[in-house]
Amino acid sequence: MPRGSEPLVAAGVDVGANSVHLLVAAVIGHRLTPLADESLFLGLGDRVASAGTIGQAKRDALVAALVGHAEIATRLGAERMAFVGTEPLRRAGDTARLVEETARTTGVPLHVLGHAEEGALTLIGVTAGSPVEVELAVADVGGGSSEIVEVGAGRAPVAIGLRLGSARLTVVHAVGDPPAAAEVEAMRTEARARLRAVPDLRPGELVAVGGTASNLLKVIPGAAIDRRLDRPRLALALELLLAEPAAAAAERHAVNVIRARQLPAGAVILEAILERFGLAELRVSAAGVREGLVLALARSGMGWRDRLATLARGWPDEPDA
Repeated sequence: MPRGSEPLVAAGVDVGANSVHLLVAAVIGHRLTPLADESLFLGLGDRVASAGTIGQAKRDALVAALVGHAEIATRLGAERMAFVGTEPLRRAGDTARLVEETARTTGVPLHVLGHAEEGALTLIGVTAGSPVEVELAVADVGGGSSEIVEVGAGRAPVAIGLRLGSARLTVVHAVGDPPAAAEVEAMRTEARARLRAVPDLRPGELVAVGGTASNLLKVIPGAAIDRRLDRPRLALALELLLAEPAAAAAERHAVNVIRARQLPAGAVILEAILERFGLAELRVSAAGVREGLVLALARSGMGWRDRLATLARGWPDEPDA
């Protein structure tokens, strides 16, 4: 449980389709102060999509990365620590072996999250665990999947997981570098079709999290200032990204080259989400699964996973000690 005004240091690692990302932070109530925020690009999603498994080489690289992240967290005084895995680990045929190797090597559990759990942690990260008072949707567009969580005052969150991601669309539809207009239209058609599975929600605000949204901010002049993406800005991002090969776009916009290759698909997915919700713009949050995990660990300890449904509704401010 929380300790009043005394900070608790917790650490979380998010193993996703593209990167392995560490956050170590000191937590007091709803306030999170980062002590370390580091990521390593491993591209697990591409490996799993092509082979169906993570494979020994990638498993070794991932476990080594987790060992390094755990050492950093320990040096910074983390009292609680957990690793979580999302889409590639849900699909890989050798995930059980990875979980065992991780526990044996690091002593830290690796939790493979379901879509609803991933959505709940994302929501906690965006809201910092404060109770939600408005109709809100949070979208996390990843490499292999997208999670959308919708919540309102006094209602339990509703989470939807879609097999719709920037890496997945790129692999299936984008042969050219940059993709041709017909390939972009094919990505757009699939994104719209998959989003039909989302209920007819009409949130007052849409918040996007994750690497797709945050890297698109780098492509649009001015977007990094107000952290908003609307339809004209997404159209401009597509125009700029389709004007040159991924290597040139990566250098120009200071993003990873693999990420640059996937960003056109990411822009198309965010366009389709805005269209599905009937909204003109979205806000990009720097918080997400990692922040939610750290807050959940600080609030509920190592039993955080059993309490996710309750934590996702938010909790009241702690009284001053």
